[in-house]
Amino acid sequence: MTDPKPAGRGRMKLAARCRVATEAPAFGLVVFCAILFNAALMGVETYSGLAAEHRQVLQAAENCCLALFSVEMLLRLGACADRPKAFFRDPWNLFDLVVVASAFVPLVRENTTLLRLLRLARVLRTARFLPHLRILLIAVGRSLPGTASFLFVGALVLYVYAMVGWLCFADSDPQHYGSVGRAMLTLFLLTTLDGLTDAVRAGLQISRFSIIYYASYALLASFVLVNVLIGVVLNSLDEAREIEDEANRNPKQPGLPPAGGGAGTGGGPGTGSDVRERIATARRALDEIEASLPTADGRPERQLEASRSGP
Repeated sequence: MTDPKPAGRGRMKLAARCRVATEAPAFGLVVFCAILFNAALMGVETYSGLAAEHRQVLQAAENCCLALFSVEMLLRLGACADRPKAFFRDPWNLFDLVVVASAFVPLVRENTTLLRLLRLARVLRTARFLPHLRILLIAVGRSLPGTASFLFVGALVLYVYAMVGWLCFADSDPQHYGSVGRAMLTLFLLTTLDGLTDAVRAGLQISRFSIIYYASYALLASFVLVNVLIGVVLNSLDEAREIEDEANRNPKQPGLPPAGGGAGTGGGPGTGSDVRERIATARRALDEIEASLPTADGRPERQLEASRSGP
């Protein structure tokens, strides 16, 4: 088994210097303030009179923000110069790179609407600097499978009750139950219990048994299903907190993927390559230390070898 080709010393020095800059607290604070300032600029541009009067100033401020974000991405890329794959293993790095680099794409720059949407996406980058917001976004992502199941069950309940409502109230209340589509829309609006009182009163004028229909729907849709959705989100939030706590307990080394994670999780090829690279780096460091140790006559070993190999 051969070790992977080690990174050159120039790349290692570049990565070390960029890493010092990106890990400084002031760096994160400056980028965070720039993101908020960019969001404020977008809000100012919504006022047509103010935007027309200060168009050049706003454009210059936007260019400054874009330049700052570009420098940030270059520094983050430079911090992984000795380990390029580590940069692309971080989803936040990929998201930041796409959002920032898209501003330089000609077709995107010419499309004002798309460019503004991408500028709006920069606001989401604040999650990198706000742990609690990052936990919420992770929780939302992990709750998607459970939410999909909830939506399927909710749509099924809504359809069944809409068909029953169409059968019972189509002739008396065609405005709300004239078709299954109108019935589903009516019941969907009643899920929040807004207007339920008026609907029950109108139903009682048609039949006394309508109270059973509305009461059972309110109990099932507004209480049971909504509480199930809340439970799914809270469970995902607990999982997200555990993931964040685990990441804090096992912080990733500079330029390296998270411990036990990355693209090679589970003992795949990525993990083996990472281990080999770490071993190669450790070997080079040990060789340099061993070469600098003094020998019996007080000279460093590298000088002794040079004198032996001399004429």
